[in-house]
Amino acid sequence: MGIESFIRKMCVQTAVYWGNPQPDGYGKMTYDDPMEIYVRWDVKRRVVIGPDAKEINSDVEILTPEDLELQGVLILGTLEALFNSSSGSDEDPWTVGEAYEILALEKISMPKSTTQFVRKAYLSKYKV
Repeated sequence: MGIESFIRKMCVQTAVYWGNPQPDGYGKMTYDDPMEIYVRWDVKRRVVIGPDAKEINSDVEILTPEDLELQGVLILGTLEALFNSSSGSDEDPWTVGEAYEILALEKISMPKSTTQFVRKAYLSKYKV
């Protein structure tokens, strides 16, 4: 069994992901439509190095078979559960539920492989 198959088997929790973060020109971000992905969600407080090379606090560490983007947003749960219980907009994840911003990413290639990777993302409950 390859490492990606193993990661896929471990990632049994559903999360909603808003990717392709882009500044809207008014101090906020816009995102692509939300989509469900599978993750292994671990609440772990860590200090990570952010994209600007400064130390920042992470609240959650996830494993996922998906490529994610910095400043993308994740919420643990399903699309159906989030939007049936919320009056927020699917365009703004910060209005829907307990949202976490992606602060740092790791994509580690496996030994002797150019196609298999382990992907980790470090998240913060607070926009950085």
